[in-house]
Amino acid sequence: MADKLNFELVSPESELASEACDMVVMPGEDGDLGILVEHSPMVVLLRPGAVAVHDHGTVIKRFFVAGGFAEVRADGCILLTEEGMDLAEVGREAAATRLDTARRDFAELTAEGPARSRAERQVQVAEALVEAVEVA
Repeated sequence: MADKLNFELVSPESELASEACDMVVMPGEDGDLGILVEHSPMVVLLRPGAVAVHDHGTVIKRFFVAGGFAEVRADGCILLTEEGMDLAEVGREAAATRLDTARRDFAELTAEGPARSRAERQVQVAEALVEAVEVA
């Protein structure tokens, strides 16, 4: 049995994390999930939110994911996200500005359709980012 979980976080632009840890807590579509080594294999949809990487009983890194999915295996997990970032690099002001912009863009769209759905999604992502930054 391996004693560490192999964790990877990948976005279309880059690999954001690749390391061994004790546990990863991720925002599953149906609720938060804690993944330990030897976890049962599964594929999970992710909602926008924070990912916490634990080692030696403490959170060592926190990331934000805008959604995506995770593949969990007995030896590790890989999270594939539409957009991800290290929460240590995101300030409260930047997150609040993103939320204000997303809300303004959504309010400007009155007709139903794909553009309004995308704008609504951006508001949801920005709200989750603000929450994640406040908790971090």
